[in-house]
Amino acid sequence: MSRPPELAPADLALLRLLEALDARGYDFVTPTPLTHQRVLARRPGATAETLRDALGWSLPFRPEALPDEITTLLQQGGALAADAGLLKSTVRVSRVRGLLFLHSAFPTEDANAVFLGPDSYRFADYIAAELAGRNWVGSLADVGAGAGVGALTAAAGRGRSRILLSDVNPDALRLAQVNAAHARTPVETVQARDLEGLPAGLDVIVANPPYIAGSPRQTYKNGGDLLGARVSLDWATAALDRLAPGGRLLLYTGSAVLNGGRDQLRERLAALAETTGTRLAYRELDPDVFGEELDTRAYADAERIAVVGATFVKPRG
Repeated sequence: MSRPPELAPADLALLRLLEALDARGYDFVTPTPLTHQRVLARRPGATAETLRDALGWSLPFRPEALPDEITTLLQQGGALAADAGLLKSTVRVSRVRGLLFLHSAFPTEDANAVFLGPDSYRFADYIAAELAGRNWVGSLADVGAGAGVGALTAAAGRGRSRILLSDVNPDALRLAQVNAAHARTPVETVQARDLEGLPAGLDVIVANPPYIAGSPRQTYKNGGDLLGARVSLDWATAALDRLAPGGRLLLYTGSAVLNGGRDQLRERLAALAETTGTRLAYRELDPDVFGEELDTRAYADAERIAVVGATFVKPRG
């Protein structure tokens, strides 16, 4: 496998780590943080005995517990830390729709954590369904790309001309580049908070913006006002200006449904579609997620948080 020359030596080590795990048939599905916490609580003080323990469940391990090759590659990749006399990986590896992805180890509490979880799997499935039957993506941008799940799902098995990954987090862009190299998908990266720096005339834009209200410390969760819908609305508005005629925006996000059943994000996106002359298809992908957020003051007027997919298609001509 040829390796892109732009990857630094540490990143090349992480690429070889993914190759080594793939060759061993490694597989892990990342659950929600609460589920992760509950599973670990069953094994208090446990150390890793398998690759899934160390690189999926983020358990500390003794050097002899993992193959020497894996430990060496983690060290060379700058992804190994000391933990009370043991070692611990600072990254997790999960498989999404057949592809392996590096992302941050549990718990994802740092401001620059690179998050991958159940939203990522739903996002990937939404993209695959919306692009089914399409054998090319042309110019594609993934906004708030994180580990790169959106772009790499959209590009998988399809012809493409240009893939751009945009994120405010340099750690996310670093891991996304490694993930893309493992998927044999050339990408360009843009460090930006939103769509700044992305060109116009894009054929496909995919976005999974943060959508939880009241999380100012963690960029990947904080969706701003409108009960967390502000970032989604702002990104959609900016994205429509950057679509080519006939282009489409695939927006995966969450919407707080107010008491009585009112979906204010749906109302705002429908108004945006009417103003811009674009076609909107909006549907709930999961009616009830992050129920624990309803205990917070921000969601006092909400009855549930739904995951939604909003597909905009820009008219030709």
